[in-house]
Amino acid sequence: MQGENIEQLKKGAVSFESELPFLVTASHELKSPLALVRQLAFALEDSRLTESERARIAKQILLTSERALRLTTDLAKSARLEDSLFELEPLNPQQICEEVVHEMLPLYKAKNREIRVASRYRPMLAVANKDLLRRIILNFADNALHYAEADTPVELRAGAQAHKEKIRLSVRDYGPAVPADMWRRLQASLGNASQPLHMRPQSSGLGLFVAGQFARAMQGEIGATRHRDGATFYVDVTASAQLSLL
Repeated sequence: MQGENIEQLKKGAVSFESELPFLVTASHELKSPLALVRQLAFALEDSRLTESERARIAKQILLTSERALRLTTDLAKSARLEDSLFELEPLNPQQICEEVVHEMLPLYKAKNREIRVASRYRPMLAVANKDLLRRIILNFADNALHYAEADTPVELRAGAQAHKEKIRLSVRDYGPAVPADMWRRLQASLGNASQPLHMRPQSSGLGLFVAGQFARAMQGEIGATRHRDGATFYVDVTASAQLSLL
């Protein structure tokens, strides 16, 4: 009995050690918004603030805390993926893009950035879990916010791929270019492990890792395209043959 307990402790120690880098990355991602909220709360105590300045800071606290809440919700959901079954259903990917833009718009406006959906006239349907697919696109849009230039929009797009057997939802930003060698490392680890991008110092890759987990739960996959003036992150899911009635 004592031998079994020792073996269990050893297995637990090995498991903890293997997950330690992930836990360190997750704690770093959560620490940043919490530190900002604390800093903003101290700023609110300044009696010299005008009413408009006080309202602006309060709004920023709200948006920052909502971002931290999204991250903690995604991490919790990611940890339960193996024990859960996610219903896949036909849904309108264009509508998902529009919902994400609507949700992210206040945060983009607060940062003086623009986010929009590319127009599309042909109806299409994807087979996916609405909550997981929406969280993937939210993750990409949140990541793009940090790197978009003030005079360039972040654009969400939905379109058919692979002879219309796949539907791709993508988020294009015009941030700093990533060197080719670093891009190859990102492609190799995309969705499988957190991969920081040194040209994009606010990215630990944790969001991409979580997005990859969500995509696999829907039999989909995430990917990225490198541009000279930014990057496109996307998720491919199965296309539905049903006629769109949405």
